[in-house]
Amino acid sequence: MSEAQPGTTGRRGRLLALAALAAGAGAAAWSLRDLPAAFGRRPDGEREERVRSSPQYRDGTFHNAPSALARDTSTPDFDRSTVRRMLFEREGRTPSGPVPTIRPLGGPRPAAEGVEITWYGHASALVEIEGTRVLLDPIWSDRCSPAAQVGPKRLHPVPVELEELPQVDAVLISHDHYDHLDMATVKRLVLSQSAPFAVPLGIGGHLRRWGVPEHRIIELDWNETCTLGDLVLTLTSAHHFSGRGLTRNTTLWGSWVIAGPTRKVFYTGDSGYFEGYAAIGEQHGPFDAALVQIGAYDEAWADIHMTPEDAVTAHRDLRAGLLVPVHWCTFNLGLHPWSEPVERLLAEAKAQAVPLAVPRPGERVDVDNPPELDGWWEGVA
Repeated sequence: MSEAQPGTTGRRGRLLALAALAAGAGAAAWSLRDLPAAFGRRPDGEREERVRSSPQYRDGTFHNAPSALARDTSTPDFDRSTVRRMLFEREGRTPSGPVPTIRPLGGPRPAAEGVEITWYGHASALVEIEGTRVLLDPIWSDRCSPAAQVGPKRLHPVPVELEELPQVDAVLISHDHYDHLDMATVKRLVLSQSAPFAVPLGIGGHLRRWGVPEHRIIELDWNETCTLGDLVLTLTSAHHFSGRGLTRNTTLWGSWVIAGPTRKVFYTGDSGYFEGYAAIGEQHGPFDAALVQIGAYDEAWADIHMTPEDAVTAHRDLRAGLLVPVHWCTFNLGLHPWSEPVERLLAEAKAQAVPLAVPRPGERVDVDNPPELDGWWEGVA
């Protein structure tokens, strides 16, 4: 048996370390290969001109409508105290056990003739209204992030695979943040669905980069409408912001009015509480139901995310019937305990006599015959 020459072991160790470093760098580069595409793309040419002509656009960015209740902010306020809370106050921000989900039983069925809502978690939902289907802010990835290996991770599995969804008549996007517009999900929908994507101004640039055909992109400004058969979709205002990379507010954000021949549903998207809800209720209401954002609120960004109490006030302003809460449960994006949004919502809805349904992820709600509240979240809080 030969002995190693002096220095051989050291050289071998350095070579192994360099090889491991190179392998790690290669793996990191591979994991980030889609990062530039995930940031999306700004509009160009004729589309840029349409963006510039929007009443919401000035000085190179989109702006919120003037409000006496909320500031025209472009980003949340992350001061030192907020950052410290985000890093160190983590207790209770995730569920203590598996979140119960419901998988649809049976095969394909016709779209509901009334109004039914299936919530898949966070803000992703399917609205069935008078024989048509609309998919809201779908995200089926494990993380809401531009990279698959970092960022907020899903707290429960998707209730049903994306390719198992029935054919829809439209996919609606409220704004371009990663927890509402997911590149991987969009690419899968291009293959599994044939419906158009209706989006706020500027988001079409992201979709074009990701391979969505031009004939499947509908870009709207606030108070603009598109008609798809018996389905009428109107983009309405919201008080929020946008951005996927280092730039902010180069695309518009909004809320949605979903109208059939006789029934209507409203979706808030992300928004702080503002006067716009009363105006939307007056112009487009009443609504049979509203999907209202209740989670990821904090005093540091009160102008761009509603508290549960704000959500009930907005729901009343909208002149809506059944309140279905969204934007909670699925991703840890706020500084509050995991179940706090729905607990506060329940108390305020009861105090204001607002009808409420809190489905499990994957559960379908018949708006005309909603399920009784059963506190399913209490067992995993």
